[in-house]
Amino acid sequence: MTGAKKIIKVSEEYQSGYIYTLTEPSGENFAPDFRPDLNPQEMLKLGIFGGAYFNTIPKEFPQAWFHKVEFSSSGQPQKDLNYFGINASQPREVWQQKGWIHKDDPLGWFLWYCRYYQGRRHDDDERQIKRWKAYRRHLSQVGLNCQPGDMHCRPKQRQSLLHWAYDSRKL
Repeated sequence: MTGAKKIIKVSEEYQSGYIYTLTEPSGENFAPDFRPDLNPQEMLKLGIFGGAYFNTIPKEFPQAWFHKVEFSSSGQPQKDLNYFGINASQPREVWQQKGWIHKDDPLGWFLWYCRYYQGRRHDDDERQIKRWKAYRRHLSQVGLNCQPGDMHCRPKQRQSLLHWAYDSRKL
């Protein structure tokens, strides 16, 4: 982005009538303490949320993010579409009950991250980054309990780390 701000008008099955502004270049100018291992495109290609986070390709994000991404044919999470072949998610209802979902990002953390990555800055950024940082404890547990390169060790924890843009394959 060359100084120009871009306005995004959301008209998707998961949200309609929401408008936000991209104020930063895509993939740049993150908070100093927020350095994810994976970008949204990499996460989607690896297989997250059983292919059911988005039921269709959202128009608000680059179409290239979804090239060769497998979606659940039933609209329900399919564990075989996840990188580690295991379900590592709680139902969205649990996220809602625990107050983890901000009204502007009705699908939760990953939707927030996609928008943040694209350049939106929001009043919920600090809370979401704090949640991301807290999730790092799972990366430490995999590192402490698994042999380097053993992708069969703690697959559920490894899959959940992918959902949070941590790449446990590097351990």
